[in-house]
Amino acid sequence: MSKDGKPKTKARGLDRAFAILDHLCQVGLPQRPIEIAEGMGAPKSSIYDLVALLLASNVLEKIDADGRVFLGPKLNFWSTNYRKHFDLGGIVRPILENVTARTRETSQFCTLDGDKYYVAMMNEGNRPFRISADVGERTPIPWTASGRLLISHLSDQEIIDLIPEEDFHLPDGSYLEPSSFIESVRKANADQFFDFDSIADNFTHCFAAPVYGLNNRCIYTLCIIAPQGDAEKNYDEYRSALVEAAEILSKKLTAQTSSMSEMAAE
Repeated sequence: MSKDGKPKTKARGLDRAFAILDHLCQVGLPQRPIEIAEGMGAPKSSIYDLVALLLASNVLEKIDADGRVFLGPKLNFWSTNYRKHFDLGGIVRPILENVTARTRETSQFCTLDGDKYYVAMMNEGNRPFRISADVGERTPIPWTASGRLLISHLSDQEIIDLIPEEDFHLPDGSYLEPSSFIESVRKANADQFFDFDSIADNFTHCFAAPVYGLNNRCIYTLCIIAPQGDAEKNYDEYRSALVEAAEILSKKLTAQTSSMSEMAAE
């Protein structure tokens, strides 16, 4: 409710419109409006209305005669214009390639989407045995090394409020106590680095270093995913390569953001 007692209808509608786009991204397939509503647990009438509006503006497009819809061409137009002013991929890709060239291991550029972690970009290792991950797949924050850095600016209570309770249940069936997780978050923040044997499998080791924004907050991470044996053997080199790359990327992104701000002010 607003201060005058009226419902924030427009705000809720906008939130739900973005939620539709997010839902389709996560599903990765065209859906009918009723399937979208059921998947989101949202009222069918409002979803139908919003889908119609999004179709009319080309934010969604109809895929088949059964009424299935998916992400539309307007999103590509927005993305193209975003890249004109802030080519994130063009900045990050050479740095990932350099990390992989130096270590031979898979390197990743990661961030958060709401209460989940995901890999935004990846460069596969140049060794016969390659390790990769699904780019864009949302993963519980406690399962990741990067997640600890990406939420390190939050208070203990904010962390508890952000992460769903079920996300503390690990892939091997064990339960990670939130208090222990928060301790590891504080350690990651103090060290400006975090690494551990992967929770998702039993043969890789994950390294993560923070990438900072203008407010000195970790907004992205750079990661290395390596076989545990190689990670132990080359630990110092891998850590050094990753930290140096993250510092370079932090400076590049901060400079790019500052430049955009100066252009807007002119």
